[in-house]
This record gives sequence, C-alpha cells and structure tokens, in this order.
Amino acid sequence: LGSGGPLVNKGDASVMEIAKTLKKNEVGSVIVTHDGKMKGVITERDIAYKIVAEGKDPRKTTAKDVMSSPVTTISADKNIEEAAMLLKRKDIKRLPVVDGKGKLVGIVTEGDLLAVYPGLLEVLQEDADIHRFHPTEVFTGVCERCGNYSDTLRRSAGKLTCEECVEEEEV
Repeated sequence: LGSGGPLVNKGDASVMEIAKTLKKNEVGSVIVTHDGKMKGVITERDIAYKIVAEGKDPRKTTAKDVMSSPVTTISADKNIEEAAMLLKRKDIKRLPVVDGKGKLVGIVTEGDLLAVYPGLLEVLQEDADIHRFHPTEVFTGVCERCGNYSDTLRRSAGKLTCEECVEEEEV
C-alpha cells in the first residue's frame, strides 16, 4: 500500500490547514473522515483548481467545500490488477484500500503501480504463456532446463522442457 495521504479528522479544517498537512507529510492527498468514516478526499489538484484558480481564500474555505465525495475505494482482498483497472476506469490517481468493515487500511497510488509494473508485467506474461498452450502440445526449440535442442519440448512447471528433463523431474 502506498502513502497517499494522512487522515484529517473533520471536514471543517481549512484548506490552508490541509495544504500545510500535505507539505509537512510530503504527500499529494488527505482523506477526510468524520466519526471514523471516510467522507471525502482532497488532492493538491483540488486545491489548485477549486481554490487557487477560483481566487478563493484558503483560510476561509473548509475541507467540506473542496473534497471529492463519495470516495472510490477498493477492498484489501482484491488483487493489484483490479486496483489498476479501477484507477484507470475511474480516472483517479489514488485509491483508498478498506478492510471488510470499510475501515481505511491504506492507499494505492499510480506511483505504487508503476513501481511494481516491470515485475507485474513479467508475472502476467509468464501466466499467459503457461495457460496459452494445451498441456500435451509439443514444441521445437531449446530446453529451458538443460539448454539442449529438442524436437519434443513440453510444458512442465511453466517451462519448455525436453523429455529427458521431464523424466528426471518425475524420478
């Protein structure tokens, strides 16, 4: 889970206080809560677009006036692909993660996904390769275990393996 933002306990905090919290914690968003429940999210962009660009006074404008609500969330038991798809579908950069009771347990950000993307892509490709072919399908090429050329490679434990290596595995 990423560090998308700290909590703000009430929606009556001023936007100036929110901006100071963002700076102090070096984050791009805060979650607005009331009585332990998520009420909204405020991002740097919200402050720039809804306050600064509109010429509003950040000392007199409250979190309730600028927060985005309702908050799109994802359950902690969902996988990373589902989180990525939800970020894309909703066109958002931060996704609060909640437990089974709806309590905030973290935030997944676009940056978090980019950090794991190379490894994720490799895992997804391997999974696609493993499930793309029928188990009895035969290939020609180099055995991924011993490095020898073979006309009878088969999938074994996710690798293209010659008959000799498959037999060694079974022993």
